[in-house]
Amino acid sequence: MVQGTMSEQTRVWRLMAAHAWRSTLGWLHGGPLLRWRPLAPNSDTLLIAPQDIRTTDPTIAEEIYAGRFTFAGQVVEAAGQSPFQADSPSDDWERGLHGFGWLRHLRAADSAIFRANARALIDDWIRHRGRAHAAAWDPHVTARRVLSWLAQSPVLLEDCELDFYRRFVRSLGRQVRYLRRTINETPDGLERMRVAIALSAASLSISGQTRFARQCARRLDHEIARQILGDGGHISRNPAELVAILTDLLPVRQAMIARGTAPSSDVMNAVDRMMPMIRFFRHRDGALAHFNGMGATPRDLIATILAYDDTRGSPLAGAPHSGYQRLEAGKSVLIIDTGSPPPTAHSGEAHAGCLSFEFSSGTKRLIVNCGTPSVNNSRLRQVARSTAAHSTLVVKDTSSCRFLSKPGLVRYLGAPVISGPGRVTVTREDPDSGPQITASHDGYSDAFGLIHERTVTLAPDGTNVIGVDRLTGKLGADTPFAIRFHLHPSVKASRVRGGDTVLLVPGGGDVWEFHAPEQDIDVEESIYFFDDHGQRRTDQIVIYGQTDQVSDVAWSFVKVEQDKPSATAAEPTNKLL
Repeated sequence: MVQGTMSEQTRVWRLMAAHAWRSTLGWLHGGPLLRWRPLAPNSDTLLIAPQDIRTTDPTIAEEIYAGRFTFAGQVVEAAGQSPFQADSPSDDWERGLHGFGWLRHLRAADSAIFRANARALIDDWIRHRGRAHAAAWDPHVTARRVLSWLAQSPVLLEDCELDFYRRFVRSLGRQVRYLRRTINETPDGLERMRVAIALSAASLSISGQTRFARQCARRLDHEIARQILGDGGHISRNPAELVAILTDLLPVRQAMIARGTAPSSDVMNAVDRMMPMIRFFRHRDGALAHFNGMGATPRDLIATILAYDDTRGSPLAGAPHSGYQRLEAGKSVLIIDTGSPPPTAHSGEAHAGCLSFEFSSGTKRLIVNCGTPSVNNSRLRQVARSTAAHSTLVVKDTSSCRFLSKPGLVRYLGAPVISGPGRVTVTREDPDSGPQITASHDGYSDAFGLIHERTVTLAPDGTNVIGVDRLTGKLGADTPFAIRFHLHPSVKASRVRGGDTVLLVPGGGDVWEFHAPEQDIDVEESIYFFDDHGQRRTDQIVIYGQTDQVSDVAWSFVKVEQDKPSATAAEPTNKLL
């Protein structure tokens, strides 16, 4: 990626032009054309229902029946009125409502009264939002709704009246035609992929759509070829995108088989590549590493997805296309980001975390990145995307990537990466002394004339991690830097005598010591974006330095043998709370 002011301006102009074009065509298809286009005859019938593999919760069905709709951590009390006419507390809440993913909870309740409630809500949506509405007819939301309606159709249509069946299928047909017309204008990435998957699902499930089956299958293959990299990662470099795609793609693959249609080699190969990548990002506690937009891990969903993995192979050691490396030995796992930012169009959730890593011992995570807030809070998201929120080196509290930040543009374009590391070098060795990664990036070369290089070695038995952070280039200036190691909230950190060692005690796990000889170490407060309930307080180890005084910083994590005391006694009074 070429950095510089002109390059940044060019990216912004291209984003603006693409957004304007999508908005214009979206208005035409979602407004006048949606209203004026003749509707297809009512001969369409439902043939098959792709399975929804997401987990269900019958208690949520009771909440919905009582008129309480909770999405994105916010609750709206419908109080006997239509939820589709209620004042929306946020865009995320509105997308959750109109996406109808919550229908699966009504199915799980397995009661006639909840089935009737589901039909009433669908009728309500058709009456109030079945034509044109900005949020309801966003292509990504429409695709989510089509997939939800199809998956839950057996329950929805059980013992229903003929008039409802006709309204239901007629509305489905309208939404599918809308998606076919707008897929090219849908924002690139997961949103367009989900539209392609929804169209394939509809072509398999609705009789009137079967004539589009080949066209939809080719489009799905096209998006898979564009977005799924050679190692199985997603072009956005976000592990969460893999989870989302597999959640929708696996049922469609099963529906193809059920209809006697062999899934294409592109679909089969993509699934076979993505499964090992899910395992690649997975710590032994079942959670996925926090890189480039990955937030809380839906562990039950991950377990369901991996149940479809026929090969059940070991995780990859390296993912060169996605830009990650995994070191594993003994009970220890270390995953490090060694890639450049994704293309601008796919970087809306990307983080400035180049050369950051996560480290776990057994089922206990020790070193993490801060993650991503589950709610759409722009301030928190900006904090989470900064380099300082990652376990890596930060120069002068400056992120290694620049994000679009002008409020007027962010409102329409989001906050993609407009510049960042353009050259990231990676060398991996796997000698008998343990796997070793040496990587560098130039994200600080333009602003400070500095190159950051990091070497990490994991001992063959997994009991020792040795690291060296090195700055090269313009070292004469007294530029401050900090090397941050964010701790998982379950880890208690205590300074020990000597000042260059920190004792790390995860609850119920192995005890470790962090060493950084002759360095200025602090234990400071940090934040960890934990789950849908928000964030948790945690600690971080920070090494401070100046480029005119030191350019190489050595550090290590050493497992403390349980039958022997630590080499240095802890000083509880020095612990920073």
